[in-house]
Amino acid sequence: MISPHLILIIDDEPVIRDVLSQLLTSEGYEVEAAASGEEGLQAYALRPPDLVLLDLLMPGQDGIEVLKTLKRANPQALVIIITAYASVESAIEAMKMGAYDYVQKPFKHEELLLTIRRALEHKVLQDENLRLRDALQRKYSFSNIIGRSPVMEQVFELIRASAPTRSTILIEGESGTGKELAARAVHSSSNRSHFPFVVVNSGSLPPDLLESHLFGHVKGAFTGAVSEKQGLFEAADKGTIFFDEISSIGLETQAKLLRVMQDKEFMRLGGTKTIRVDVRIIAATNTDLEELIRQKAFRKDLYYRLNVIKIVLPPLRERKEDIPLLVKHFLDLYAQENDKEFEGVTPDVLEILERHSWPGNVRELENLIERTVVFAKNKIIGRDDLPALYLSPGERGGAKLPLEDESLNLREQTLSFQRRLIEAILQESKGVQKTAAAKLGVKPTTLNEMIKRLGIDISEY
Repeated sequence: MISPHLILIIDDEPVIRDVLSQLLTSEGYEVEAAASGEEGLQAYALRPPDLVLLDLLMPGQDGIEVLKTLKRANPQALVIIITAYASVESAIEAMKMGAYDYVQKPFKHEELLLTIRRALEHKVLQDENLRLRDALQRKYSFSNIIGRSPVMEQVFELIRASAPTRSTILIEGESGTGKELAARAVHSSSNRSHFPFVVVNSGSLPPDLLESHLFGHVKGAFTGAVSEKQGLFEAADKGTIFFDEISSIGLETQAKLLRVMQDKEFMRLGGTKTIRVDVRIIAATNTDLEELIRQKAFRKDLYYRLNVIKIVLPPLRERKEDIPLLVKHFLDLYAQENDKEFEGVTPDVLEILERHSWPGNVRELENLIERTVVFAKNKIIGRDDLPALYLSPGERGGAKLPLEDESLNLREQTLSFQRRLIEAILQESKGVQKTAAAKLGVKPTTLNEMIKRLGIDISEY
């Protein structure tokens, strides 16, 4: 049973306290009442209510002083001011200080109850937002980047040292090493953590559309620009903007990005108004940017701007001592998501996983554990729960690889295996290509191209 909301009334008039107590109790609320500001603050400290009804004009500590004290103690305190007509200006001043709303004496019961219901609905949303934000901060704190190997300890140290600064960060690493997770860890450990973390998927948009996404546009800036649009830089103001695969940005957009980094201002496409922003930039790449500079495909000056602090994420094959920790982490995570219980994996499974080369890195391992959790029938993951491609011929019991046609050549067998694997994952993902791509460890655009090339009918899923 859900507990009723507790409302604290702070008013020096006995009649008002009695009327409000009877009204709110009849509506199912739990009520406490205090006859002065001092008494109200004591009651709040002993048992914080969901909402405070606060009279402005009281002897001793008046409503404004009580509001100030409440907001210092708890910035999220929900307060509705009760005021006479003559002190409406003071009530408006109280709202500027953080009061939710005010009602005038003599108040109508329905009007007051409606204001209270709206305030409590606001509190529920506010509490949920805080809960989600805290959950995100816990999820993306660097303590959730799993690893105890020496190379990962160096990564942790760089994140700890760079997070509080304003410096631009370049994260290098192969696909699947967790570059976005590292960027989010930097953001959540910084003083920008209460502001947005905006991801720019650099490689998924053509140059003109990317610029519109980054800087926004005014109405009529180009065909189809039917209204004004805010860009991602504006959305990220006071927070962090993360460029996933910075190497895919065209030279013209690179020049505009460089100007924003230098001047901290820009104009929307088609606009004339200068917009200033305070945004920290973190960029990631799995490409050798210095080689791109030699090929005239990446600006040297932009590279130097980005490469103030460099964090290099090692591939999983270079930190195999972290595999047992990662396996336990993903096993616990997906067991909980799928409402299952697991005691762990057998020693020979760990040996097999530590022997694998992991071309897809941590993302590949995560996808494997998730798939294994879904299909495993026992509480301990054994060798038989692993897909055949992770096993040597001897571990497969001498059985041949599952071929559709013994006469097919290598290329045809490879395409056949790809088709069957993608079809199986699409089936698991109920046709959601973004989910399937994540499980396969490829980008959604790559998966879409493979589906077309292999002639897979997506409508069947």
